[in-house]
Amino acid sequence: MVRIRLQRLGSRHAPFYRVVVMDSRRAQNSKFIENLGYYNPTKKPEIVELKADRVKHWLSVGAQPTDTCRSMIRKQGILKEIHEEKAGTKASGDDAAESSES
Repeated sequence: MVRIRLQRLGSRHAPFYRVVVMDSRRAQNSKFIENLGYYNPTKKPEIVELKADRVKHWLSVGAQPTDTCRSMIRKQGILKEIHEEKAGTKASGDDAAESSES
């Protein structure tokens, strides 16, 4: 199973994380498929940089984010965009069906 998860980098008391796509069976610091961004919790405010288009792609092909990554994706507004795109597609499809019936 492919997961979107954090990969820890940085020194002992200065953690820094990459948001990566990798096989769930691999170790945390092993080879990843794609780097989607980074997260730095030591700065105030915390720094989160994500490639929204690539996150959307991986979610659309079935990658499952971990709880922490899901929270970060939600805070960036990416999950809301995906939801609105799906709702917009269904709404426009319903309008087209109603107009063709008349």
